[in-house]
Amino acid sequence: MQIDNRSNELLKKVFPVEGMSCASCAVSVESMLNNTPGVVKAEVNFAANSVAVEYNAHLISPEVLKKSVQSIGYDLFIEDNAKEEQAELQHLKYQQLKKNTIWAGVLTLPVVVIGMFFMHWPPGNWIMMVLTGIILFVFGKQFFINAFKQAKHGSANMDTLVALSSGIAFIFSAINTFFPHLMHRPGQHTPIYFESAAVVVTFILLGRLLEERSKSKTSSAIKKLMGLQSKTVTIDDNGTERVVDIENVHPNQIIIVKPGEKIAVDGTVIAGASYVNESTITGESVPVSKNLGDKVFAGTINQQGSFKFKAEKIGKETLLGQIIKHVEDTMGSKAPVQKLVDKIAGIFVPIVLLIAITSFTVWMFLGTNDQWYHAITALVAVLAIACPCALGLATPTALMVGVGKGAENGILVKDAESLEIARKVNAVVLDKTGTITQGTPTVIDFIWMEKDFEKYAPLILGMEQRSEHPLGQSIVSYLKSQQIIGSEPNEFENISGKGLKAKFDSKVILAGNRALLQAFHVLISEDIAHQAHQLQQQAKTVSFIAVDQELIAIIAIADKVKAGSKEAINELQSAGIEVYMLTGDTFETAQAVAQQTGINHIHAGLLPADKAAFVKQLQKEGKVVAMSGDGINDSPALAQADLSIAMGKGSDIAMDVAKMTLTSSDLRQIPKALRLSSFTVKTIRQNLFWAFIYNLIGIPLAAGLFYPIFGWQLNPMFAGAAMALSSVSVVTNSLRLQRKKI
Repeated sequence: MQIDNRSNELLKKVFPVEGMSCASCAVSVESMLNNTPGVVKAEVNFAANSVAVEYNAHLISPEVLKKSVQSIGYDLFIEDNAKEEQAELQHLKYQQLKKNTIWAGVLTLPVVVIGMFFMHWPPGNWIMMVLTGIILFVFGKQFFINAFKQAKHGSANMDTLVALSSGIAFIFSAINTFFPHLMHRPGQHTPIYFESAAVVVTFILLGRLLEERSKSKTSSAIKKLMGLQSKTVTIDDNGTERVVDIENVHPNQIIIVKPGEKIAVDGTVIAGASYVNESTITGESVPVSKNLGDKVFAGTINQQGSFKFKAEKIGKETLLGQIIKHVEDTMGSKAPVQKLVDKIAGIFVPIVLLIAITSFTVWMFLGTNDQWYHAITALVAVLAIACPCALGLATPTALMVGVGKGAENGILVKDAESLEIARKVNAVVLDKTGTITQGTPTVIDFIWMEKDFEKYAPLILGMEQRSEHPLGQSIVSYLKSQQIIGSEPNEFENISGKGLKAKFDSKVILAGNRALLQAFHVLISEDIAHQAHQLQQQAKTVSFIAVDQELIAIIAIADKVKAGSKEAINELQSAGIEVYMLTGDTFETAQAVAQQTGINHIHAGLLPADKAAFVKQLQKEGKVVAMSGDGINDSPALAQADLSIAMGKGSDIAMDVAKMTLTSSDLRQIPKALRLSSFTVKTIRQNLFWAFIYNLIGIPLAAGLFYPIFGWQLNPMFAGAAMALSSVSVVTNSLRLQRKKI
């Protein structure tokens, strides 16, 4: 449960919804909740069968929300195990739907055979009436039950259309079966629609079965992520190994991980070493070395070694738990285009009912001698073919697949709107430190004037271990990697702004910048000075080492450019997107990084407010700006940008502000994210095009508009089949996204 920042009384929670069968149902649930006192905002995701509700906990409770939804014939799951309960119920409903569809199909076959080939057989109509009655009121009874519930509240949905079309066809045919001479005309066969009613219900049942099956695939990303969560874990209980359920793990417990095992919670390694496959979290397939003090994350897989780690974050607090919540929230959000579609779906059913009645009336009073046949055909066909389901599924299914595809590739999308905006980006603003570069100083060059490395390296390590400066820590890491063991100094002094001074027996060692050497009158030759200057021009920080006033080494330290940064920047610029680098560092440092990566636009010496102002200026120039950063100082600029992208290993504040998070901190994910947006929006447009075209062509054809010109009038059987297949085709098109390479 997430507390909204605007008030400590507002809660935002996603509840599973049961009973929605079309986009109009979703609109009904959403409208009911939005008009419930205490609800600030409710957004239904029809494809995910859920609703995100923001409400005032002091004015309304989940129980009231549940009753509100139940009053219009649906249900809300509010229990802690709501998702499991919904999944179980959906499985049971799917099995029942499958059974109903199969039996409806079996009984429909003889009805169609009799209606098409044995229409003059005397007992044929009676057999068809009995079989069709079973199909409609046994296997298709849910349509009538739901339609009645809607009618009680003065509303209508897809079930209303199905119930009316099949019900009217059945009643009309039953009357003609009991009273065959009532509408009989010489030379004409009395119109019977049993086969149409049966086929409409059967095809719609089949369509729903395929739709439910397809919809379950669109949420496969969530299921995959949840499948990464371990069920049990081995803990070190005072030297004794004990296997416990994941629910019983607590922070600070010691957890044992053996080769090939899945890591259950987030924590820090305290003993042992191994390589861990973190591809499930970062998208990177190369295993990562884990040693003492390194972080490990739930859902990742240990390789050859074994180790112990201290549990720090469990359950929903783990990085994997946050990713799952992130993806669920995004799938529950709406893209701007979906809000328009919802409005259309909300008025669609009443319009269809009006068209159906108008078609019937026109054919009755302006038709030919067989006006009854045309009037009933038009009425039933219009009601059967006009389904807003394809419209309702067009956007959310594509978004669900797109968001899931992003999660599988280490791209976490916070809301649907950002996924829609990303494809429009034409300017990308990048912070330097931690975004383009690694964000941690590393020793690049260690140049010795004195050949006796083994003699002085332990002394340098000993004094630098006393330092808390990041540059000092980078020297410590380098020397330790050379298998050096540090010596303890007799005396140690940290000289602010200059460096370190230490004494080992009779030797005095200095480590620091040029100002430190000048303070202690250490001479630097012109060659060394020139070499140091060249290193500084390459964006490297130079540290000098002197022993007893004689320079023995210079160390070049730099924040390395990340692997892939140059490739990502080139890819963005090749796509016509302008790339800007912003940094608080000096212009020389920024220029050196720009030369390594190919960035054409650099702005150095900026404060956090300056970065935000620069983004705003680009927006004034008509740019759609994406900003990527990893630090707290990037937050104002991230908030200002049209699309904000946080690096996964950055600060929590940056990730909270950002609309997208890259779990691997690899800049190559940015072009991937923009391509994902383009593919997703393209799929949405394709879905909407086919949904609209289908209705724009189908409804006039069903109403008989083309009959006077071409002699075309849609048989209700084909209308039902086309309606069912339209929803399936939209979902299937969305699923094509899963095969796209981004």
